[in-house]
Amino acid sequence: MVKYQDETLDRTFAALSDPTRRALLARLGEQDSLSVSELAAPFPISLPAIMKHLDVLTDAGLIVREKTGRTVSCRLTAKPMEQAMNWLNRYAQFWSDNFDRLAAFVEEDPWPTQPSTPISAPPNAQASRSRAGSARGRKKSTPPGRRPSS
Repeated sequence: MVKYQDETLDRTFAALSDPTRRALLARLGEQDSLSVSELAAPFPISLPAIMKHLDVLTDAGLIVREKTGRTVSCRLTAKPMEQAMNWLNRYAQFWSDNFDRLAAFVEEDPWPTQPSTPISAPPNAQASRSRAGSARGRKKSTPPGRRPSS
């Protein structure tokens, strides 16, 4: 099993796993900077719940909070998402290569659609042994309960 030591990547994926946090990031992606109250406005959850989500996003390095007077503004930072995209792109390339090989294999079509000569069995051919019935009977199970000791 491969273990990744990159805690930043772990925190990024953990932060992105929640739909509310993804929605918060999407709102910050639309505008350069929003106050916490502006950011929280469309969500049907309490301000303390939003603050907890923002703490997770801040710990992951996905946002930066700046305080000016009594107003706390949030701004999106791209570095952790860039690392996550690089990690995902390696696997996207892997799957793309595999699908390309599969498509090439399917397009080769090594089997003709109609055989040129019909394949038929010789007139006095017998069935193979594998199609014959089994000579061995079915194994019987033991009755339920404790097994006798040997």
